[in-house]
This record gives sequence, C-alpha cells and structure tokens, in this order.
Amino acid sequence: MGGCNLMMETMEEENLIEAARLILRALDSNKKMSNEARKILVELGTRLTSMMKVDTTDDEGEDEEEDGELNDIRERVNSIQEKILNWEGDESMIWDCDPEEAREYLKTVDEARKLAESLESLTPSEDENELLRKINAVIQASMARIEEEFRHMLVHNRQNFEPEPLSFRSSEDDGLDEHSVVSFGDDSVDDSVQRDSVSRGSEVFIMDLLNPQVIPDLRSIANLMFDSNYGRECSQAFINARKDALDDCLFILEIEKLSIEDVLKMEWVSLNSRIRRWTKAMKVFVRIYLASEKFLCEQIFGQIQTEPVSSICFSESSKASMLQLLNFAEAVSIGPHQPEKLLRILDMYEVLSDLMPDIEGLYSDENGSYIRIEFQDVLTRVADCVKATFIEFENAVGSNTSSSAFPGGGNHHLTRYVMNYIKTLTDYSDSLNACLKDHEQVVNDQDSSSSPDTSSGNDNDDTENANSSSSPMALHFRSLMSILECNLEEKSKLYKDEALGHLFMMNNINYMAEKVKNSELRDVLGDDWIRKRNWKFQQYAMSYERATWSSILNYLREDGISNSGSSGSTLRNLLRDRLQAFYTAFEDIYKSQTGWSIPNSQLREDVRISMSLKVIQAYRTFVGRHTNHISEKYIKYTADDLENYILDLFEGAPKSLHSFHRR
Repeated sequence: MGGCNLMMETMEEENLIEAARLILRALDSNKKMSNEARKILVELGTRLTSMMKVDTTDDEGEDEEEDGELNDIRERVNSIQEKILNWEGDESMIWDCDPEEAREYLKTVDEARKLAESLESLTPSEDENELLRKINAVIQASMARIEEEFRHMLVHNRQNFEPEPLSFRSSEDDGLDEHSVVSFGDDSVDDSVQRDSVSRGSEVFIMDLLNPQVIPDLRSIANLMFDSNYGRECSQAFINARKDALDDCLFILEIEKLSIEDVLKMEWVSLNSRIRRWTKAMKVFVRIYLASEKFLCEQIFGQIQTEPVSSICFSESSKASMLQLLNFAEAVSIGPHQPEKLLRILDMYEVLSDLMPDIEGLYSDENGSYIRIEFQDVLTRVADCVKATFIEFENAVGSNTSSSAFPGGGNHHLTRYVMNYIKTLTDYSDSLNACLKDHEQVVNDQDSSSSPDTSSGNDNDDTENANSSSSPMALHFRSLMSILECNLEEKSKLYKDEALGHLFMMNNINYMAEKVKNSELRDVLGDDWIRKRNWKFQQYAMSYERATWSSILNYLREDGISNSGSSGSTLRNLLRDRLQAFYTAFEDIYKSQTGWSIPNSQLREDVRISMSLKVIQAYRTFVGRHTNHISEKYIKYTADDLENYILDLFEGAPKSLHSFHRR
C-alpha cells in the first residue's frame, strides 16, 4: 500500500512538472494573454512565493539551533583555555603548591580531551574545525606541563635505603685468596681457603621506592596522558626517571660502572673484593629493588589495559642496571682461569643460579625476554668458567715443581692447600656437580690411567669408587687426589736420605686421610678411600723404620758373637766395638731426626712407640745378655736414656747428644 502511494506521488509530481513546462512554452509563444490568464498566473506566483517562505523559515530555524550549539562549545573552549592558561602562567609545580588544585587541573584537561573527542566524532564545519584546532593546542600545552609535573614527582619523591643486614664496606680487608694456588703460598694458606657466607633462599622484600602519597596522582596523570594519546611521552618520562633511580640504587650498593676491559686489567686483590661486593649486591638488587620496581610500575600503569605498559616500563627502566651487573659477571668469566678465583666464581654462579627463578618471574613476558636470555647466557658462561678454572686447578697441582726437598719432611704446603681447598669446595657440592657434569667421563678415564697406586693394597679401585659418591665432583676430587699423590712422590725423590723421603710421604698421606675422615670429604671420597690411604701411610712408616733402624739394630744382633769361639778379651773388644758403633749411629740419628717433623701428634707418638718397642727392647736384651763381658765404663746410655732421647725425635728442632753424659 505504501508503494502505491509513493508511485502516485511521483506521477503527480511528474504531471506537475510537465504542466509547468507547457505553461513556460505557452508564455514564450504567446505574447498577449487575457485578463483571466493573467489572474491565474498571478495566483500561481503567489502560491509559489508562499511555499518558498515556508522553506526559508524552516532553514533559518535550523541555522539558529546550530549557531546556539556552536556558541556553547566555543564558550566551553574559551573557559577551559582560560583556566589552563592561568595555571600555565605559574612556573611553580602545581602538585608542590596545592594537590587539590592539581587534581582540579587534571579534571579540566580531561574535560578538554572529551570535548575534542566530541568534535572529532562530527563532520565539522569550518568554525568547528577552528575550535578543534584551538582545543587541541590547549591539550598539547597542558600535556607538556603534566609530563613535567609527572617527571618532577618521580624524581623528588624517591625513597631509597641501604640494607643494614648486609655490609658492603671494608671488604678489601676480609683476607682471602691473596695467595696464588699456583705458588701454593705459605702456612697462612689454611686461613686463606674459605667461602663467603652468601645466604641462599627466595626471600623477597617489597619496599616503597616512591612516597606512597603521590602514587594515586601519578596513576591519574598516567591514565590521562594515555587517554590523550600521549602515552609514549608518559612512558619515556617514567623510564628515564626510574632508570636514574636504579642507577642510584647500584651506587648505594657500591657497584661501580666498569667496562669489560677494566675488569680484565684489574689486580686480583681488587677484583676479589669487587666480586664479593657483587654477590651480595646482586641478591639485594633483584629481590628488593627490582621486585619493588615492578610493583611500582604496576601501581602506576596497572589500570591501562590497551597495552602492557607496566611490563614495558619495568623492562626498559631496569635494563641498563641489570646489564651493568651482568656485564661484570661476564667479564670475570672470560678472564684468565686462575685457580685462586674458583671460590669467588662459584659464589657468583650460586647467586645467579639462585636468582634465575626470580628473573623468570620478573621478566616473564616478551618485553622482558632480552634480560631473561642475557641472564641465562651469563649463568652458562660462569658455569663454563667454573669448570675451566677447576681443571686449571688440577693442572696447577700436577705441574707444581720444587727444586729442593721440603725441610723436615712434614706436611707440604701443596698438600695443605689442596686439602683445605677441596674441603671448602664441598660447601659448593650442588653447584660444582652442575658445572662439572659434562666433564665427568673424561675425568673417570684419566683417573684410571694416572693413579699412582702401585702396591697390592691398591687393587680395589672399583670397590673404592663403588662405595663412595659417583657424582661429577667426586670423580674430579678422586682424580685430583691421584694427581696430588703423584706430585708428592716426585717431591719425595728430592731427599738424599731415603728414610726422610718415606717419612715425608707418610706425613702427607696421613694428612690427606685425616682431612677426609674428619670433614664432609668423607661422604665424597668414601670410607674405602680413607682405608686405602691409611694402609699406604702405614706402609711408608714401615719403610721409614727399615731405612733408619735396620742397620743400627744389626749392631745389637748375636750374629758373629755367640758362635765366635773368641777369647774373653776378644769378645769384650767385639762387644765394646758393637756398642760404640750403635751409640755413634744412634747419635747421628738423634742429631738428624730431631730436626725432622711429624706434625700429627698422634702419628708422632705412634712412630715413637713403634721405634721404642724395637730399639729399646733390642738394646736391653743385648746389654743384659752380655753384662758380664761389658765394662760399665763402655755403657754410655741406659735403656731409659735412649727411650727419653727417642721422645725428642720429630719435633723439627735439631739437637746433639755429644754434650750429653751418662748420669
């Protein structure tokens, strides 16, 4: 029905147009017309004029309504501009002067933003375009001011603190590792092998890096700037301010900006103190400062859902500081693999390994992938450095040479250093096993081919390994022990006195066995390893006794006396000569072996008792059997005298019996 009406209206309009055209043609061809025709045409003209007035009135009404809306917008723009210009005229920071007024300022700018959005949503006229340009200029000026206020608030409301539980000062005086393992130092080497007490755990502490009172205002500014399409400027202002703040945090933790070249040129004493400081600072920086920084980013940018602003700002603001810390670790890892660095590098590895889950949590998305990957790469490089440095330590032990015999035959500095060193390394067992695991098969093969064990007591290598740890660290330690024993055997050959060489080996193998038995090394090397070394040092003790006392005891034997058939005077002379030779030999032993050393008091006592049982008993028997043929004046020492003199042996202080006389 509606379609028919529309068709009828269209036909009527076409008929009307056709009729008008006929009238126009008639007027053109007929110059004269009747009064009636004129009257009809005037009436037609009047009707048309009336219709035109109605249309004009409707258009004017619409124009007046549009002019009213435009005037209202213009008034709002002028009002906003006036308010903002009043604030712009004051150079002082608005939030410093009156926070309430500052919030009113934000509302005004937000009103301008909404007004601009309304104008942009229309098809604007020339006047409306002019108003849009005007309001956008106002917004641009206000954004510059707000960005300045935002930056000012970030800088002047910092709250830094120095963690009191950790001391970062005077670490140069802590006294470790000043001795090179290559030279194996002096007696102070025992004190030089220790680890730093860097606690391990996942403790995280969130602190307020900014005054909490300004957080709501900063969040409002950030939301407004992002809503106004000034998000990039807001993010950059935040990143720059917080980047400087985190640099200051490193300064508080006494972390210097050092290039890789600076680290590589550094003397060990200086580098040692910096590594110690780094290991402490790294955990504080990640678990306090970075955790707090991420929380701050979420507080300020957490309401912005259009893009991951919080994650971007955190990653970018912390990147430079994290790279500064990681670059130091990388520089240490690519430096010379000097054995004295091993404990410090292990400290670095443990800190990095311990913090890896924290880093994965802090930089969990794509924006933090660069730091996450760099951190993992540095951890791998430090692990490789641990492995290379330990292998260099093994090589240094094997290649340590001496041009002269160790005085007194006591515990060599090499033995003391190595045993104390690996005892300390047991504190790092998990880390060492992780770093050495790819090298364990090579070590196992080398250990089976280079072992110094040659006696029948050493045929149970497989049993020894089966009853002890088979971890990569244990394999390396057993290899190192074999290398050390080989080196000690070479050093024992420097002694001109064979007996002193045996005493030297007895002392050092005993020292190794006792060190293992009384420490965590027992779990690493095993009881079978200890039993084997106990058997070995006892064999060296027996070799010492044979080399020292066999010849002197020959003077107290009956060979050539009981069956000599000699006369009384000849027998007395023979016994006198035997005693004189015994005394001379004993005095020579006393003179030399009082200067020899057995540092282990129990071992020293055991050797003395063993000697007394053999020597004193043989002396008593010899003198007692021939007492009728030996003049009292030829008995220079009693059995008790000799027993007391034996107690002077192995004290490391040479004495002489020439001034002694029998009481």
